[in-house]
Amino acid sequence: MRYYIIAGEASGDLHGSNLIKELKRQDAAADIRCWGGDKMQAAGGMVVKHISELAFMGFFEVVKHLPTILGNIAFCKKDILAYKPDVVILIDYPGFNFRLFEFLKDNRLKIFYYISPQLWAWKKGRVKKVKKYVDRMFVIFPFEKEFYAKHGVEVDFVGHPLLDELSITNNQLSNKQPHSTIALLPGSRKQEISYLLPEYLKVIDEFPDYKFTVTGMTAIGEEFYRNIIGDTKVELVMDKTYEVLSKSTAAIVTSGTATLETALYNVPEVICYKGNWISYYIINALIDKSIGFICIVNLICGTKVLEELIQADVNKDRLVQELKTLLCTEGRNKILTGYTLLQSKLGNAGASARTAELMIARLKD
Repeated sequence: MRYYIIAGEASGDLHGSNLIKELKRQDAAADIRCWGGDKMQAAGGMVVKHISELAFMGFFEVVKHLPTILGNIAFCKKDILAYKPDVVILIDYPGFNFRLFEFLKDNRLKIFYYISPQLWAWKKGRVKKVKKYVDRMFVIFPFEKEFYAKHGVEVDFVGHPLLDELSITNNQLSNKQPHSTIALLPGSRKQEISYLLPEYLKVIDEFPDYKFTVTGMTAIGEEFYRNIIGDTKVELVMDKTYEVLSKSTAAIVTSGTATLETALYNVPEVICYKGNWISYYIINALIDKSIGFICIVNLICGTKVLEELIQADVNKDRLVQELKTLLCTEGRNKILTGYTLLQSKLGNAGASARTAELMIARLKD
């Protein structure tokens, strides 16, 4: 069968790559064309548009790059029609993927959606579009199945694919040194890195007994990080986030998939979000205040496991305060207890294989 997969961010590239591997394993005739990154390409997908050209964060940034985005949508539609896939698989990335719904249905193309956007947090009205256009949704968090059921949408809960990706062993965790590395994970988009990494770097001099490591991505470019880091005494490691986390005793993490990755490595962390003030005020007005959290770890657990610093709270004083809490025995133990709850709620490994199996079965039906 012919699969057209669209991912627009680093996390989508990761999960898309594992899905591609499973589709190829379970469907010997699988032919896959996609929007993604190096991981999806290495897995065997034919990448026609790279994620480095696609990740725009915030309302102001989207408006600024609107001509590029509209051009990408037009190209995508033309490319899909030329390829004639059996199914289009959309991975998160709602600002782009939702714009394709009507076009795909008008052309009688089957739509699978893997990894739901956070509709439960904001813009809940978009559930109506999912119900109208999407043939099947495959969700990765247990509470999402209940959320969609309330809106009359039947979905498949497949579990979280990070459980497949991360090789976490008791040996790795027990071998950590008590005074090793503090990891700085600044995000996967240039805009958020520009806002947050300079703030993270301000804490380094307050912790002279620790080594600090910034995790970077080749898709962003090493020079981009170097220009922000300057002469600061910090190590920059490219494309080895999991290796860094396996050796870290604490972390400062930008809100996103990395917060869950860090938690699954049992690394105590503080969560940060900061962006353009215009974008922040718009998002703050739209978000469902009853949710209570922005961090996916807190959302899954249903309680505040990790501290969340948002916008003006991302400053040197607060970061130093929270890091000291993470490094003390009482603070660490409280978070590690929360991580035990998190792993019990995430389900079993095998999400990518289950998703591929369900997709292939539905296509055959």
